[in-house]
Amino acid sequence: MSAPTRSRSGDGGRDRSRPPAPEPLPSPVVDSHCHLDIADGPAGSWLATEDALAAAAAVGVSRIVQIGCDVPGARWAVAAATTHDEMVAGVALHPNEAPRLEIEKRLDGALTEIESLARSSDRVRAVGETGLDYFRTGEDGRAAQHRSFRWHIDLARRLDRTLVIHDRDAHDDVLRILDEEGVPDRFVMHCFSGDVDFARACVDRGAWLSFAGTVTFKNAQPLREALRVVPQDRVLVETDAPYLTPTPYRGRPNASYLIPLTMRVMAAERGEDLAELCAAVNRNTSTAFGGVW
Repeated sequence: MSAPTRSRSGDGGRDRSRPPAPEPLPSPVVDSHCHLDIADGPAGSWLATEDALAAAAAVGVSRIVQIGCDVPGARWAVAAATTHDEMVAGVALHPNEAPRLEIEKRLDGALTEIESLARSSDRVRAVGETGLDYFRTGEDGRAAQHRSFRWHIDLARRLDRTLVIHDRDAHDDVLRILDEEGVPDRFVMHCFSGDVDFARACVDRGAWLSFAGTVTFKNAQPLREALRVVPQDRVLVETDAPYLTPTPYRGRPNASYLIPLTMRVMAAERGEDLAELCAAVNRNTSTAFGGVW
């Protein structure tokens, strides 16, 4: 499990060195959304799976939910989760995959394989990330996104898997489709990006809200305000690595070992003891993904 399925694009002249490890957390937490299969950083600096897990464990990130968001990534996630006890998998087609596959007349076949992978192992705890993305896909691709999202909701309900939702610039339609299809027993708003009102609407439907490094960004005050109103038993943390590296290393390669930076900001914003919040996030993630692994 050492080879990535794809690589992130070039560095654009920015500092792309890997950040140093932060101070360890006082209590373990889970990275609820990670893409270990996507290589990032300067040539030769990509963390092999075993190294990424060891670096995370050294700072108190003891478990990881590995998310596959296309067919190769989903295959990789299942294989990794069955190899490493610290990991479970989520499998799905990312919303931006759906329009491309629809044009190529390969969407139905890809969905069939995602269902097969979701059924293949009890290490597959999640259907996701699925959802809607109106930032990268225009109106001509929305019908395919909607169809794919509805299909994934149904799959999560049929297989009793946690639904992991990607929502970018599509808050109203995400909630509308969830309401129309029926909310699964467990669902997570991955990399939550809404305001206070949207946070409350999600919690009212039973969601867990997962916060990434974006909550540390200077321009994310509405997101921090939303974080403060989420009940403690509904808060998760994630990296979305290799993306969304928290301050002060924004733009450099992200990995699970950097979660302590995000957790400390979250605890400060909520006015909570860091160890208490870590313990809550650890419990919450187990509950959200169907039990301890």
